[in-house]
Amino acid sequence: MTELTKMTLSAARDALHGGDISARELTEAHLSAIDDAKELNSYILTTADKAREMADQADEMIRSGNAKGMTGIPIGIKDLYCTRGIHSQTASHILDGFKPEYESTVTQNLWDDGAVMLGKTNMDEFAMGSSNENSYYGPVKNPWRAKGSDKDTVPGGSSGGSAAAVAADISIATTGTDTGGSIRQPASFSGLVGLKPTYGRCSRFGMIAFASSLDQAGPLTKTVRDAAIMMESMAGHDPKDSTSINTPVPNYEAALNGDIRGLKVGVPKEYRVDGMPDEIEKLWQNGIDWMKDAGAEIVDISLPHTKYALPTYYIVAPAECSSNLARYDGVKYGLRVNGDSLDDMYKKTRAAGFGDEVKRRILIGTYVLSAGYYDAYYLKAQKVRTLIANDFKAAYEKCDVILTPTAPSAAFNLGEKVDDPLAMYLNDVFTVPASLAGLPGISVPAGLSSEGLPLGLQLLGKAFGEEQLLNVADVLERAADFKEKPSKWWGEV
Repeated sequence: MTELTKMTLSAARDALHGGDISARELTEAHLSAIDDAKELNSYILTTADKAREMADQADEMIRSGNAKGMTGIPIGIKDLYCTRGIHSQTASHILDGFKPEYESTVTQNLWDDGAVMLGKTNMDEFAMGSSNENSYYGPVKNPWRAKGSDKDTVPGGSSGGSAAAVAADISIATTGTDTGGSIRQPASFSGLVGLKPTYGRCSRFGMIAFASSLDQAGPLTKTVRDAAIMMESMAGHDPKDSTSINTPVPNYEAALNGDIRGLKVGVPKEYRVDGMPDEIEKLWQNGIDWMKDAGAEIVDISLPHTKYALPTYYIVAPAECSSNLARYDGVKYGLRVNGDSLDDMYKKTRAAGFGDEVKRRILIGTYVLSAGYYDAYYLKAQKVRTLIANDFKAAYEKCDVILTPTAPSAAFNLGEKVDDPLAMYLNDVFTVPASLAGLPGISVPAGLSSEGLPLGLQLLGKAFGEEQLLNVADVLERAADFKEKPSKWWGEV
C-alpha cells in the first residue's frame, strides 16, 4: 500500500491504464495514509465515501476505454475551491457550515476527466499568508524538518495544506491557488513542483476570491510531467469567468521534448537582493550552469521596477480583499453573531469570523481605497503595476524565459515569523512581480539548504507560454536530479 502512495501522477496513470492497479486500490492506499498523517493537519476534511464512489466510476471509465490523463488519480482540493455539497470555507470561521450548491469550473474539469477527490486541504484563511499559520483550523506542519531538529517547519502558504499533502505522500497531487506566490513558495518549501499559469488560463469561477485581478488556479505535483498532465485537465475557457481567455489548451505533456538548445534564459540582476543567503545565490548559479550545459544561452536582463513590486502588491491585493470580503456579513450564509441592531450584528460577526491577518489586510485595503488616499496609494500602485508588466515585456524581447530563486530562504520553523507581518511578507519577494504582470511561473526543487531543507528555482515565462516553460522546467528538473524525501516520513536518520 505504501508503494502506491509514493507513485508519481504519470506513473499512476500508466499503471491504471495498463490494468496493473485499480483506482479503488490507489484511493484506499491514500485514504489509509491520510489517517496515519493526521498530525500534519494538511486536510480540513476527508471525503472518504465520495472518493470511493469516484474511484469506482474512474475504474469504469478505464474499462470502457474512456480514460483521460487524470482518470483514477486521487487528489486533494484546496479549501478555497467550491465543491458542491461539501465544506468550502477557505479555512475561515466566517464561512462556518458553507456547502455550496455549485462546483468550481476547475474542479468540475478534473471530475469530468475522472479525478478522485480525497478531501479539502488546509490553507491560510482566505489565502492570506505565507506559512499556513493563519487557518481557523490550525497551522499545517511541513513533513520536512531540519537535520537533527525536532522542530516543525512551515509548509509555506497559502497552499500549505496542499503542499504538505503531496510532500507526505497522502495525495498524488493537489490543487492550489497563487495570488502572489501561494503555489510556488509552498512548492519550494516542500520539495515539490508548483505551477502558476498565466492569469486567465484557468477559470476563477467557484474559487472564493481574495484578490480578483491576481488569483489563479494551478497544480502542486511531484514532477514537472505531473504538472503538465494536471494542468491540461484544469485549464480551459469558461464563459462564467469574464477574465478567462478563449484560447485552445495544448497538450502540455507533449511539449516536454527535453531540447532547449539555443533558448535564451534571462537572469535579472534585481533579484540579487541585500541579505540573500549564500546558499540561495549558489543554487541560482547551479541553475544557470545547468541551463548552459543543456545548450541554452544565458542573457543578463534588467527588471528595474522589481524593488517596487512588494509594496505595490500589498496595496493592490488588500484593496481587492477589502472589496471582495465586504460580502461576509452574517446575513445570508456562514457565521452569524446576533447583535442589538443590524450594524451591531455586522460588526460582531466580522469581528468573530475573520482572523488577525485577514482583518489586517481588510483594514489596509479599506484605508488605501478611502477618500483622500485612493489617488496617493491605490491609483499609484496600479500605475507601478503597469511599469512592472512593461519591464517583463521589454525583457522578453531579449530572452525566452527567466530564471530566479523561488524564495529567499528554506522553510522556517512554526511560530518563528508569525508575529512579524513584514518578515512574513518578504517571503513573496521573488514571486510577486510575475503575479502582478499576470505571467506564468513554476518552481522546481533544485537542492537542499545547509540544514537539509528543500530549495526551489523559479522559471518565469511569457503570457500563455506554459508549453515552453514546462519544457525548460523539465530540463531543469532532470539536471537538478532532486530525489530527497522528508526523513520524518521515510524512516531515514
